[in-house]
Amino acid sequence: MVIMTKGAKVLVLGGPIVVGKIALAIAWARAFDGEIINTDSSQIYREMDSGTAKPSPEEQAVAPHYLINIVALDESFTLADFQARAEAVIQQITGRGKLPILAGGTGMYITATLEGWRIPEVPPDPALRASLEARTNEGLLDELRNLDPKTADSIDAKNPRRLVRALEVCLITGRPFSELRQKEPPGYDILPYVLTMPREALYERADARVDMMLERGWIDEARALIEKGYEGPSMSALGYPQIGQHLRGELSLEDMKTSIKNATHKFIRRQYTWLRGHDPGWRWIESGEDERAAIGAWLSHHL
Repeated sequence: MVIMTKGAKVLVLGGPIVVGKIALAIAWARAFDGEIINTDSSQIYREMDSGTAKPSPEEQAVAPHYLINIVALDESFTLADFQARAEAVIQQITGRGKLPILAGGTGMYITATLEGWRIPEVPPDPALRASLEARTNEGLLDELRNLDPKTADSIDAKNPRRLVRALEVCLITGRPFSELRQKEPPGYDILPYVLTMPREALYERADARVDMMLERGWIDEARALIEKGYEGPSMSALGYPQIGQHLRGELSLEDMKTSIKNATHKFIRRQYTWLRGHDPGWRWIESGEDERAAIGAWLSHHL
């Protein structure tokens, strides 16, 4: 349990990929003496840089960033691990009189922190996890439906990491994951925002980012990671499976690009579905030249 100073504020910025969350979070950090906590599950991993759009060293120099590059690719890192680290950093930041800004696109990380989920502390079982990771998403989801229908109805069925962990907890404890997971409201006031823009504009920006990341060495990075023997949940991050298929000769370069872009569009749609289905009172703001001034004026009256 995290005990916060009464009235402490935590600013949350969610939204789909490529919408501009990093730039806006940095602008807020500069304007309101804030420090940024990453809530993107792919950016926690070291060695995955080209394909995860981490804040650049220059951006990180402008405002302090936390929970980036904190986990090795072959290291287990659960939702409970993230939540514990995020809560500790929030307490450190507020203790210095600064404003914590949670920014990123992983809905479950954001929701767990906002709602104060108390995740069961069940250590990973490497042998069980390996057997689960060898199965298809469909097979994992079918078994989860039998063991824990409530979690199966709410989980991101396209995310193998979430499926494996939920099943792992069910099988180790003999109890449904949903039964073990409780909520304890956090000891701080939350100001939740979603940054958005028209869907077609997002798709265009996403496609351009895929091209840019490939030009900057994404394929070489993925090849090096595969040659080191990395596999499992960390390598399921958006785009890496398709690059693996290309490197194995299963996809041409152009088909790989198309597949990554299509997967990115689907991911954007899933992010919006999550945001609308888990609404802590989001204040939706359109991305554009004027939103920084408008949101700044509103925040000035609430901080």
